[in-house]
Amino acid sequence: MVAKAYTVAFEGVEARLVEVQCAISAGLPGFAVVGLPDKAVSEAKERVRAALSAMSIALPTKKITVNLSPADLPKEGSHFDLPIALSLLAALDILPKDEVEATVSLGELALDGRLIAVLGALPAAMAAAESDRALLCPRDCGAEAAWVGATEVLAAASLDEVVRHYTGQCPLPAAEAGEVISQRSGRDLAEVKGQERAKRALEIAAAGRHHMLMVGTPGSGKSMLAARLPGILPPLSAREALETSMIHSLAGLLTEGGISRDRPFREPHHTASMAAIVGGGKGAKPGEISLAHNGVLFLDEFPEFPRQVLETLRQPIETGEVMVARANAHIRYPCRFLLLAAANPCRCGYLSDPARACGKAPLCGDDYLGRISGPLMDRFDLRVDVPPVAYADLDLPATGESSAAIAARVARARALQSARYAEDDGLRVNADLEGRRLEEVASPDSEGRALIARVAERMGLSARGYHRVLRVARTIADLDGAQTVRHPHVAEAISYRFAPISKPDRK
Repeated sequence: MVAKAYTVAFEGVEARLVEVQCAISAGLPGFAVVGLPDKAVSEAKERVRAALSAMSIALPTKKITVNLSPADLPKEGSHFDLPIALSLLAALDILPKDEVEATVSLGELALDGRLIAVLGALPAAMAAAESDRALLCPRDCGAEAAWVGATEVLAAASLDEVVRHYTGQCPLPAAEAGEVISQRSGRDLAEVKGQERAKRALEIAAAGRHHMLMVGTPGSGKSMLAARLPGILPPLSAREALETSMIHSLAGLLTEGGISRDRPFREPHHTASMAAIVGGGKGAKPGEISLAHNGVLFLDEFPEFPRQVLETLRQPIETGEVMVARANAHIRYPCRFLLLAAANPCRCGYLSDPARACGKAPLCGDDYLGRISGPLMDRFDLRVDVPPVAYADLDLPATGESSAAIAARVARARALQSARYAEDDGLRVNADLEGRRLEEVASPDSEGRALIARVAERMGLSARGYHRVLRVARTIADLDGAQTVRHPHVAEAISYRFAPISKPDRK
């Protein structure tokens, strides 16, 4: 008689159902786990044996075979311990087979029978809900998994509690969802003196999720501006929070089962590897671009990143997803993020500062910003010069708008976009517009169209650049509450497109 339990194997953010089959038959005593397990799964038999021994349950002197089906799907991770133990206990008639089969389980076993938290409880709960089963997980994972809300989540502290639950001695209560976590900082744009154009560009970027590049001398306030961008972004919707939390669950970034409604803000160092930025490594884990899904990826000292790493951003920026291809796996992760980059105008940083002029100008600036290839530069919707602020201005009281006032305008613009694209599959903000839908909602008036035509002829506007100008103009119109895109909206969008900081790629 074969006993069955169910668990999941992770392929990116997707959790695929795995059937754990256990058969006890006559033959030489042994315990084998088959079905393409990795080292951690193969070692599960020793942890299960020790955990059952701690509960005074002895294994029979027979041949025990555990098969993980489908057998051609790679199985990785220690979360297979609990389902293997459950299938074995069901095969020994200690647990009722039908109740074990009605549950998806995951969890690592300690040698004394305790259940240890594992990664991926949230996507596992999604898979359990889709298969119309309950989820059984370690107690530390219960609050995270309960956020799905579409299935019953049972959280146990030990294997002994699981046995007593299935035998009716002490049923486990349903787990409750963790608290909503807010990590918003108190940084306010009103604290930034000067840089009004950069603040306006940040507002536009936040309203339409447009990619933005800031170039300025050291100490001009680029990092200070970037740190205040999260304060003007609207909170995640319920759908976006679940999408983002599933990725963070796989990366182990959810604390105490809480889900945040704040948009992610990731700022990797420029020494980060390609696997760290794009994803990969052991198990093809999500990279920074996926961890920033529905949020912001801030790359400071942008030209200092390795050229190969920067070029890998080109396709994810366009498609909103990344395929991590390995010899034994092709994992797809979502990565719709707002790319915010900051750079000095040259290696020494003072190319545009007349008081501390660069001695190698203008070649120093051309060579330094030339590390950013033309195709990658073309993907920035907003390019802003961030000049140094004079000491006399720093000594004056702050007069700019607060983050709260700007955030209110951004929220109104996002609400307009949500209503406009409610019936459009895959469209959420203006940055997602393309094709016929872009022409329908972002087509400018006659004066605006004539302006774009003149700019395209004189400045060599590419097809991608033309579409990005229209998207930015649509966002500016939304911030103004305008139904149609007019000439002033187009003019402002073009002014950010052809800022003097952009340098052609000389390589």
